[in-house]
Amino acid sequence: MRRSQQDRSSTTKAALTAAARELFAARGYQAVPADEIVRAAGVTRGALYHHYADKQGLFRSVVAQLEAELTAELRAVMDAAPDAVTGMFALLTAFFDACGRPENRQISLIDAPAVLGWREWRAIEAEHGLGLLVDVLTVAVEAGLLAPQPVEVLARMLLGAVIEAVLLIADADDPVRARAEAEQALGAWFAGLVNQAR
Repeated sequence: MRRSQQDRSSTTKAALTAAARELFAARGYQAVPADEIVRAAGVTRGALYHHYADKQGLFRSVVAQLEAELTAELRAVMDAAPDAVTGMFALLTAFFDACGRPENRQISLIDAPAVLGWREWRAIEAEHGLGLLVDVLTVAVEAGLLAPQPVEVLARMLLGAVIEAVLLIADADDPVRARAEAEQALGAWFAGLVNQAR
């Protein structure tokens, strides 16, 4: 049975994304030429430019894929938590754990802001992580754990603070200490939000 053009196209895109993701994670965006990606994917250079405008477009797809996977992972952590407050602290720990993985650190934290630009990178972060934060905060407000407030504004502020924290950790000479300090500072902020409501 012949595969449809759509199936072939999906297979090619998946091969390009998988190859690019592995290479970008291992060596960083700048050190990986497009020709190496297409060889690793087993496709032609023309196939790359058929699906993506350029190497940067492929990189953006890889970043979006990583962010979608991370959001699904964090949503599962939240869903497993017994309540919103426990979930918020569990999310913070899980997010820091995920950002410490070499693949996420290299692609999402080191390369993405430089390659895509700050605004585009933040837009991808917001597209994936913001919805989860809005959901968490909405549940917390409805349960009386947080005082009624503009949830989306608070979610954006929290997302910005957490992203800043992981960038600080990624750039730190002592990442273990930087993470402990970031967890302490953000944990105190979260606890203050909850205590005010109570």
